[in-house]
Amino acid sequence: MPLQLTDEKRDANGAATPTDEGHTSPSTTSLEEQKSTKQPSIWRQAYNIITWTPPRCRWDPQKPPVFSMPLNVLFGFAGGFTVANLYYNHPILNILADEFNVPYEKVSQIPTVMQAGYAVGLLFLCPLGDLLKRRAFVCSLVFFTATMWYARISPIYESDLLMWEPDRIGLCITSSLPVFTAISFITAVTTVTPQLMLPLVGDLAPPHRRAAALSIVVSGLLLGMLIARVLSGTITNYTSWRNIYWFSLGVQYVIFALLWLFMPDYPSTNPGGLNYFKMLWSILVMLTKHPVLVQACIIGFFTASTFTCFWTTLTFLLAGEPYNYSSLVIGLFALIGIASMFLGPVYARVIIDRFVPLFSVILGEGICLIGVVIGTYTGSFTVAGPVIQAFFNDLGLQTSQIANRSAIYAIEPKARNRVNTAFMVATFCGQLVGTAAGNHLYARGGWIASGSYS
Repeated sequence: MPLQLTDEKRDANGAATPTDEGHTSPSTTSLEEQKSTKQPSIWRQAYNIITWTPPRCRWDPQKPPVFSMPLNVLFGFAGGFTVANLYYNHPILNILADEFNVPYEKVSQIPTVMQAGYAVGLLFLCPLGDLLKRRAFVCSLVFFTATMWYARISPIYESDLLMWEPDRIGLCITSSLPVFTAISFITAVTTVTPQLMLPLVGDLAPPHRRAAALSIVVSGLLLGMLIARVLSGTITNYTSWRNIYWFSLGVQYVIFALLWLFMPDYPSTNPGGLNYFKMLWSILVMLTKHPVLVQACIIGFFTASTFTCFWTTLTFLLAGEPYNYSSLVIGLFALIGIASMFLGPVYARVIIDRFVPLFSVILGEGICLIGVVIGTYTGSFTVAGPVIQAFFNDLGLQTSQIANRSAIYAIEPKARNRVNTAFMVATFCGQLVGTAAGNHLYARGGWIASGSYS
């Protein structure tokens, strides 16, 4: 007779006794009730909200998203006012020195710290774009940056011990220079979202429109670099310096809302996963495999160095003889570059998309060289020289950058974020060299010496 297992209970004599179906012990019921009533943490709820995708933005391989002009402009706007975070402090360093009651030398470390944070983000966050879904990644970084902009830590000194109020952290209202500097570094690390959106544009835009689409986003980045200085100097001149950070706080949340509503989802280019450290190492390996990437990095390095050399030493030139311009007038020089940015997308559509990128790279370098020659050897006696150089520098830099990106994004479609990381690290190093060398040469030989170096 086969052994049958039943749910029956038996008494001491072996007789079966009825059981209550569905009856569970009090401890089991309690555990189940706890599981059913347990609410997700606030961090989990925030993550679920940030990563939720509206139906119209969800990825459908049968009907991939169309990269429209409004979406392209949104990416340009988001990139411009995100990268602007790095430059709001440049025209107001003297005001910050007074606010925090410290020497100017201490405040001057803030731009350096932010550039270092941006470099960290470029090197260690941007490659993750080849592994993660970029919509969720970008939205998370923008939301984090905006939130850090507001939270504040105020120092309280008690018995020679430094204590902190954890509910007041951020750049908008902090009263501590070390905290301001530390949070500036953190926000600079997460301000690399434009460098995640550019490779995504390379994925979404059709090949025959790739350069034109990239040019709109690159124009937004350059506009953000320039407009940040103008806005910061103007707002601080008429109101409090803190208002520029409140302005940025609002813009960051607007960018987050717009990207959350309209940024299309796009699958990971490496859904099988990648080892993070091997992924970083592969950036160096790519430099040994693709000569066009090495060429783009070298050109980007030297072009960026001449760009930052000019804008760094221009302040010294215009503040001294024979011009003696105010800081507000010097800041308005940044508006000169806006005209060239409007020409960039048109040029990319007509020229870069139709010819090999190298043609536009050479043309862009030629434009930069003409501007440098005119500005260097006429700038000491007429303001027309720096004006012409500002226009030609911006146009030439934009032209060569767009053409270089168009070329390098075609080499490894599944590694566009790492390709972009290599290019941007080289460009960033060029900016640092141009700033350091330009200041040194200007101190030694003046405007003509620094311009001749360029």
